[in-house]
Amino acid sequence: MIIVTGAAGFIGSCLISKLNEENFNFIIAVDDFSKIEKAPNLEGKKIQERVERSAFFEWLDQNYYEVEFIFHIGARTDTTEFDRDVLEELNVRYSQQIWQKCIDYQIPLVYASSAATYGLGELGYDDNESQIPQLKPLNPYGESKNDFDIWALQQEKKPFFWAGLKFFNVYGPNEYHKGRMASVIFHAYNQVKASGKMRLFRSHHPDFKDGEQMRDFVYVKDLLEVCSFLMHHRRNSGIYNLGSGKARTFKDLAINTFTSMGLEPNIDFVDTPADIRDKYQYFTQANMNKLRSIGYTKPFHTLEEGVKDYVQNYLSKEAYY
Repeated sequence: MIIVTGAAGFIGSCLISKLNEENFNFIIAVDDFSKIEKAPNLEGKKIQERVERSAFFEWLDQNYYEVEFIFHIGARTDTTEFDRDVLEELNVRYSQQIWQKCIDYQIPLVYASSAATYGLGELGYDDNESQIPQLKPLNPYGESKNDFDIWALQQEKKPFFWAGLKFFNVYGPNEYHKGRMASVIFHAYNQVKASGKMRLFRSHHPDFKDGEQMRDFVYVKDLLEVCSFLMHHRRNSGIYNLGSGKARTFKDLAINTFTSMGLEPNIDFVDTPADIRDKYQYFTQANMNKLRSIGYTKPFHTLEEGVKDYVQNYLSKEAYY
């Protein structure tokens, strides 16, 4: 059995599809299944059992001997969530319990961290574990992810294999339910479909022209390949960046969305909201050397390739992965 937490969400549901493609069909899907807007993400997938998030540890205590691997993808991922108690409970304490169970039952673990831990990138975007305690996330969500990374690194007892993955700007199918937290590409497609144009934030930084703010956009299918590699590799425990390794501009993203829809670009610029302007990231780019150094050799989708696949094979067809 392979456990996937956050199973009904964007990345978790895509991961189950990837595992099914590799003939792993005894999947234990863990989530809060009361959120019906996520239900379509699991339709047609081969799942052995659905376990409510609140009942998971009791289930694991009774079934641990059948569990081969845990992917802990579930979290409160809303970057506008300011209830620190909720974030502490779901992103820190719950993860700590999973960590301890993996030690007790000798289960390998991959968990989702976040590039939100890097803040404004004052220390760069290198997955150097010695720098993690010095990082300055910009919001409580990023803080909660960094708090768990720090805690994990401090532990004397660790799972025999574990990896924390700092996801950068992930985009791809199965994010229909995410609302404002969905990727910029998802919102771009829907804006263009509705109005024929797209709005981007104007730059308020002298070093960046309008639309030339840069992010490391990573296609979810690349993330799934890395998860599969780590499940089979099971060596070189630690915390790893997971981006494309190549920063691209929002203007590039917009143009590729129009192109994938067979349309000429039509872009407007609007002011970045004042309440987030001083915390706005103008550049992120994952240093991927560490993952490459342990033997991961597959190429990542370019932005052109990823956007085309997402738009033409999923968004335009309202299809799921």
